Amino acid sequence: MTEYDHIPVMCSEVLAMLQVKPDGVYIDGTVGLGGHSEAILAQLGPQGRLLGIDRDESALKRAAERLESERVSLKKAALSELQHVAAESGIQSCDGIFFDLGVSMMQLKMYERGFSFQSEYQLDMRMDKTQAVSAWHLVNEASEQELARIIYE
Repeated sequence: MTEYDHIPVMCSEVLAMLQVKPDGVYIDGTVGLGGHSEAILAQLGPQGRLLGIDRDESALKRAAERLESERVSLKKAALSELQHVAAESGIQSCDGIFFDLGVSMMQLKMYERGFSFQSEYQLDMRMDKTQAVSAWHLVNEASEQELARIIYE
């Protein structure tokens, strides 16, 4: 096991709820390091298909290594783009969608990512590093009214 191997939480419960069909089509909207997707893929047959979506490019790279299969398609996108990405991938309907919302241990322990207060690195907290504004910029440059609006919304 490497420092950032992902052991999916509640994997058996997720599989029980999804009731994976061997020839089904499934979407993991927060593929992360691919732990849940790997378990779904193990239950898919040759005709089954899995689309994995995530905003974190480094997580997607690790998921690609873990999920190497012609039955898997991985896309960098936000959850708000799910319908578009699915259609672009040729998916009109699916048998199940899964979301594991939150921050991964990899993101927390890679201190340079700025998700933790336990380091001297600048607060960043961007899942997608191509976004222009980091948490540091918001906290230090946004007005009190802007921060209140962001927290409220």
